[in-house]
Amino acid sequence: MRTDLPAQDRIVSLGRGLAAIPERLLLAHARGEVLFICGAGVSSPAGLPNFRELVLDVYRVLDPPVYAVLDKETHDACNQLRATGSLLNDRQKAEVKRFTIGDYDVVLGMLERRLDNQTRGHSRVRREVATRLRAGGNRPAPVHRALMRLADRGGVVTIVTTNFDLLLERAGKRPGSRVQTYSLGSIPRPTRQAEFAGVLHIHGALDANYERVSELILSDQDFGEFYLRRRVVPDFIYDAARLFHLVLVGYSANDPPMRYLLNAVAADGTRFDDLKERFTLFGATTPDAVALEDWKARGITPIHYDSQNSHSALRETLERWAELSAINGSKNHVDTEVRRIVQSPRAAAPEEDRDLFDHFIRRSNTSERVRLSTLASDAKADLGWLDAIVKIGAEKERERRP
Repeated sequence: MRTDLPAQDRIVSLGRGLAAIPERLLLAHARGEVLFICGAGVSSPAGLPNFRELVLDVYRVLDPPVYAVLDKETHDACNQLRATGSLLNDRQKAEVKRFTIGDYDVVLGMLERRLDNQTRGHSRVRREVATRLRAGGNRPAPVHRALMRLADRGGVVTIVTTNFDLLLERAGKRPGSRVQTYSLGSIPRPTRQAEFAGVLHIHGALDANYERVSELILSDQDFGEFYLRRRVVPDFIYDAARLFHLVLVGYSANDPPMRYLLNAVAADGTRFDDLKERFTLFGATTPDAVALEDWKARGITPIHYDSQNSHSALRETLERWAELSAINGSKNHVDTEVRRIVQSPRAAAPEEDRDLFDHFIRRSNTSERVRLSTLASDAKADLGWLDAIVKIGAEKERERRP
């Protein structure tokens, strides 16, 4: 990354093999202006299912004949349906067809209406969903801990999730402190003030008391209730998108919650120009130009990472970002990186090292720039590094002028 590139074009690699992050997002995070929204992919490493797997688990218990069809690979489900069609009634066949196109919220709504003739309360479908999620992993994964560190806006931790589990809360536990949980109607309105804090479950959360009914946005009717009729979630998302850069983690573009979330933002984004840029961390084994354009068409800036090895690059990127965070990262780690980077002449250093060094300087206030300049000088940095510090300092001065 050249220091003379426009701000919107600069990217920073936090390490070899990690996602390259737009510097404008890193700088926004350093100002406390980023809000992470977490999907099912975040909890998969802890042993919890994604939406598709959850639907399969529910059918396995509540309707084994349909499960026998759905358990086949998605592309083969229709063939399997034809082979066993005489065993299923028309309502069951309709559920299978909806499953094959990924309408999992619709599938659960259809199953709930068929089995319980209701879509709220303590239905068998909802009891089974709660049982499955509580039977999964109850220990947070490293990605949960990294996200909770990144969710610190400067003494206030705020993070949004569409997951029902409480793993983020467990990951954020510290001696003498407790992360507050909010769900659906109890969620505070977005603001940059300290009262906007906690783990915000916009689709509901499992109650710690197993005997209580948990209000969850699970079926198509639930989404209609909270997104269209009451507009609880769209209003929250729209307000948040005006104040923060939203960063989506753990979603695929076709997840049912993602469709509703994107529609909630895009509907207002076409009419108002005060919404901040939204991002998603998007995993694929190779950069898929079509998938990237699909995200962009939905009003989301995709940040690609290599999804091999169970998405380890995502976890490592988030951990590294948290480690070097300007808000609560380790100053010792930053200093170690600066000393390491300046061991080579700037002209001979890898581009990713130059990018990272420049970012440390660019995000710093005047006193921190002086401290890092002294640190680099003491480490025998060549004039190329020191000149870069001067240029970035002059750039920041120009930006402050009216």
